[in-house]
Amino acid sequence: MKFLDLAKVYIRSGGGGGGAVSFRREKYIEYGGPDGGDGGRGGDVWAEAVDGLNTLIDFRYQQHFFAKNGQPGMGKQRTGKDGDDIVLRVPVGTEILEDDEETVIADITEVGQRVLLAKGGNGGFGNLHFKSSTNQAPRRANPGLEGVERTIWLRLKLIADVGLLGLPNAGKSTFLAATSNARPKIADYPFTTLHPNLGVVGVDNAEFVVADIPGLIEGAHEGRGLGDQFLGHVERCSVLLHLVDGTAEDVAEDYRTIIHELEEYGGDLALKPRVTALNKIDALSDEERAEKRAALEAVAGPVMEMSGVARTGLVDVLRTVRAQVDADRLRLRAETEDPGPWRP
Repeated sequence: MKFLDLAKVYIRSGGGGGGAVSFRREKYIEYGGPDGGDGGRGGDVWAEAVDGLNTLIDFRYQQHFFAKNGQPGMGKQRTGKDGDDIVLRVPVGTEILEDDEETVIADITEVGQRVLLAKGGNGGFGNLHFKSSTNQAPRRANPGLEGVERTIWLRLKLIADVGLLGLPNAGKSTFLAATSNARPKIADYPFTTLHPNLGVVGVDNAEFVVADIPGLIEGAHEGRGLGDQFLGHVERCSVLLHLVDGTAEDVAEDYRTIIHELEEYGGDLALKPRVTALNKIDALSDEERAEKRAALEAVAGPVMEMSGVARTGLVDVLRTVRAQVDADRLRLRAETEDPGPWRP
């Protein structure tokens, strides 16, 4: 399945049906009076998060979604049929944006969450509504209200607990493959990863979701490379795992490059908890490992050591990451729980 995380969609709610101008005409009834029914209301346009979707690929083949119009009213006080609603089925983690791609309409984060995107027009009143003591035979009815037409953007941000960061070939995909059942493409050239990958990682009988995004390069916040297109996928993560290639010439500079891109990207991404790990230590001698770790700790603080290929140090890294994830879950639970009535 091809990954797609951004889609432009055109929607239109249904227009309301017009009211009817009608009079009751039956044998032996001299004064029948007005009996025009109201028009039906137009259908709404909704967005709903469903389980089992992890991409917006369906919106590549269909971009126009129009709800049905309401039917006009009829005689004998018959109301027109309401127009059918239309529902956009989106994956959990989808942001809905205005046409400017900046204004957020809604953020859908739970399965079953529904958001009204365009309300259908009300049906018009039939002439029965206009009957009064001074106007016994009104010959007017209201037209239905028109539907709402708008252009929106759907942007998917994956729901993951841990986000992997690093330069191309830092070993992020290898780490994901070594710790989960995910099978991302792995090769010895940069930009092997072209779209995000998700993996469920387990340690000490606990599981969490890890997201691997394409590697960042210097100037990514200005549109260089692929990583800037996918940084949004790690915005929802509880913790960021920053992998630094231990075989690089200047590990401190590699670390600063990624941190600079996070800061330039904006939002709270640069403020999220981070775990820094020196990767590929199996390719280093003891002396080189100590030298690279010291240089990295000088700019990054505490540094862990690991090797995705040799599976060295993976458990320790996972335990440290899991502790950060658990702490964030406790914080969110405390924020959402009702403290109850205040008592002096």
